[in-house]
Amino acid sequence: MRTSLRSNYVNRLRSDQTEADFSIEKYGAKTREKEECEEQLLGEYATLLGFYIATVAVLTNMAMEKNRFPRRFSLLDLALLGIATHKLSSIVAKDRITGILRAPFVNYICGAGAGEVEEEPRGRGIQRGIGHLVSCPYCMAPWCATALAFGLLFAPRVTRFFAGILTSVAASDFLQRAYVAAKDKT
Repeated sequence: MRTSLRSNYVNRLRSDQTEADFSIEKYGAKTREKEECEEQLLGEYATLLGFYIATVAVLTNMAMEKNRFPRRFSLLDLALLGIATHKLSSIVAKDRITGILRAPFVNYICGAGAGEVEEEPRGRGIQRGIGHLVSCPYCMAPWCATALAFGLLFAPRVTRFFAGILTSVAASDFLQRAYVAAKDKT
């Protein structure tokens, strides 16, 4: 599916080049790409970042008061949290089933294979800012990592259990893709 998206984009670029219009009117015309670039959403991003920092500050203070911080994380915990963060951010941002959570903030574009979807942020203001956050696994990763890390401080057994599930699913995903790739080679 990604190759078809790329080929559509390349074909559109080629057709745009053949119909090149270098007039001043065309140059200044509003396009979706220009609109996205012009609307930086700095206020909305500041609001989301402020919420994140305030939440982390409160949770850090609670952890310090209860003396919950470990001297260091074990390598096993770091690996578990890293893989679980990867899978959780992917589930939140790309999974077809969790689309209901993203629906108020994004527009569906198309399926992306392996149970994932392509979506784009919609609306204006904070709605669009949240749309950028929840449709991007890279953007969601710090939020998911923070939730899992504080979960490890306040409820380590439960967090390790759920992180173990997410890690198992991530391993399964990689094995499924390896199986398909190996099957395609034969």
